[in-house]
Amino acid sequence: MERREALRALPQVDEVLRELPELAGLGSGVARWVARREIEAARARILDGLEPGDVRAAIDHAVHDLTARRVGRVINATGVLLHTNLGRAPLSDEARSAVLEAMGPAAVEFDVGSGQRAQRAPVAATLAAALCDAQDALVVNNNAGALLLALGALARGREVVVGRGELIEIGGEFRLPDVMEASGAILREVGTTNRTHLHDYERALTERTAMILKVHPSNYRIVGFTTSPEVHELADLARGAGIPLLYDTGSGLLAPREGIFADEPDATSALAAGADLVCFSGDKLLGGPQAGIIAGRADLIERCRRNPVARAVRADKLTLAAMEATLWARARGEAGSIPTERMLDEPAEHIRRRARAISANLRNAEVIDGRSVTGGGSVPGSSIPTALIRFAVPTPHIAARTLRTDDPPIVARVERDAVVLDLRTVDPADDGVIASALARLER
Repeated sequence: MERREALRALPQVDEVLRELPELAGLGSGVARWVARREIEAARARILDGLEPGDVRAAIDHAVHDLTARRVGRVINATGVLLHTNLGRAPLSDEARSAVLEAMGPAAVEFDVGSGQRAQRAPVAATLAAALCDAQDALVVNNNAGALLLALGALARGREVVVGRGELIEIGGEFRLPDVMEASGAILREVGTTNRTHLHDYERALTERTAMILKVHPSNYRIVGFTTSPEVHELADLARGAGIPLLYDTGSGLLAPREGIFADEPDATSALAAGADLVCFSGDKLLGGPQAGIIAGRADLIERCRRNPVARAVRADKLTLAAMEATLWARARGEAGSIPTERMLDEPAEHIRRRARAISANLRNAEVIDGRSVTGGGSVPGSSIPTALIRFAVPTPHIAARTLRTDDPPIVARVERDAVVLDLRTVDPADDGVIASALARLER
């Protein structure tokens, strides 16, 4: 009887729609769907012998969650340059303008000169190939898509030899063996977690082998008693066996770079060392939109381009426009216009001056030394000197949440009972926004 009464007590959808005016902002169809979902969830709990909970409160929470979690602008004050949860690399002004221009009809697969259909976005491919001195290149939706396409086009139904220490897992439990399985390639592991020798690869080669795959573990680093073959050694082995070497360099570094990048593989060097193909991300150190780039031998790129999977992983026109603008900036020697480059190169003393200017009129703020990290699966274990604003308040987690719910949201860190903000990842144009937000917290 209690269960029956509880079921009868549940509100009707139309009743809820009348009582909760905030639902009106969702539009009638979505509002009805949200209300019905929460009422049905409460009904299921009752049938399972549980308390139904406050249905109206659940609906109110669902409405707030639906509106608050839209993809929108935030200010990244975490000090993680390529924050995966915050969209990794911010786009340059030129890339944003290119996206706006491409939002209408755009020449994506169209030659305006001949008036005929043409190859999809050849400029991005040409620039990518030129910047890493490859014969050809192909831009797809992300690096996992690039790897999936290359494996499917070149090794489906055959074995791909890869070192056991390179069987990486990236964000969201996305594992390399799973990508290989989805592509139809057959994984052939060699070596051990920390040590893999050239002869391990050599012994694994058979008539069933289609490719040697080398993967840079871009989100972790194995140190100590380790060894793995150099790219040129694997390239010679692959060439002798008449199969390609694919190197997933991951982080999107196009050419050698000093400093914290000394051990980070780059596409140009990998190809020069003999790799037949490289693939890497567009939204990491390259500083562009989410994309994957495959570059290398023209015949292998063409096989990838003609594979049916290429359509499933192709980049949309907005991504291609942003990628073109990013690659043009690098081609013209204007990498300084790319926000990722600014964040990497800004001197710690400059950041300290910005932090002091923000903190000058705040009672609870002090400027301290700190370290920024690249994040986004790039340059693991390395960091960059920076200056931090340490904002000490009695309840730092509540203060951090207040900043996140501001307009625009400000995402900071909580460390040692204080809110910590790193301006390295903040556009200088937003310094005033942060100063105002912190001042409101002191009131």
